[in-house]
Amino acid sequence: MSFRNGLRAGTGDCHSVVDRLFGGFDLADPRQYGAFLLAHARAIPAVEQALEQGGIASLLPDWADRRRSDMLAADLATLGLKAPRSLDVVAFAADDELWGAAYVLEGSKLGGAILAKRVPESLPSAYIRHQGPKGAMKAFMERLDGANIIDEDRAIAAARSIFDHFRRAAELELELFAS
Repeated sequence: MSFRNGLRAGTGDCHSVVDRLFGGFDLADPRQYGAFLLAHARAIPAVEQALEQGGIASLLPDWADRRRSDMLAADLATLGLKAPRSLDVVAFAADDELWGAAYVLEGSKLGGAILAKRVPESLPSAYIRHQGPKGAMKAFMERLDGANIIDEDRAIAAARSIFDHFRRAAELELELFAS
């Protein structure tokens, strides 16, 4: 089984929960779309920072072009919203963990591409539409599958922690939106 398939198998349950939560936002409604972006703002900046502190740029030389925090902040500002404080993320101590976390972050762009179709053109959407450089996903998957993984379980645990991070962010924002 490829490393990618191992990650997919090891995270399928938590991935489904996150997909269900974020898929529940009505992205055609400006208030709900704002809440969706706020939930992402509770997750993305901290994950990107943890990846950078762990050395992701040594694994993905085009990392700077893959980042989305600035686009997310700009979309929020256009909506008149201020980015909330990000939820804390544990530090990554090994390349295995970096790959696991990056798998979730890069994969979220695929989900974003699907969800972006529900966002009206009148709303800012640089964040949700961003796919990175041309061929970025293919290049990521090739690097991922070619990575020298020492401990696949550690990579899966890191990926699961990032899915949990997104879950907590979505649940918090949904709770705030409902109140």
